[in-house]
Amino acid sequence: MKVKEGLRWILLIASIASIVIGIFREEVLTVLVKAINICLECVGIG
Repeated sequence: MKVKEGLRWILLIASIASIVIGIFREEVLTVLVKAINICLECVGIG
């Protein structure tokens, strides 16, 4: 059980670090544009 809990914390910290790095690299707008394009393609507009 301790291994699972440790792995859970490591993954949480890695996820938060990745989000923060992406924000500092100003990739938020890129991700938003790609998400909008994917949604529009699913609906059939884009």
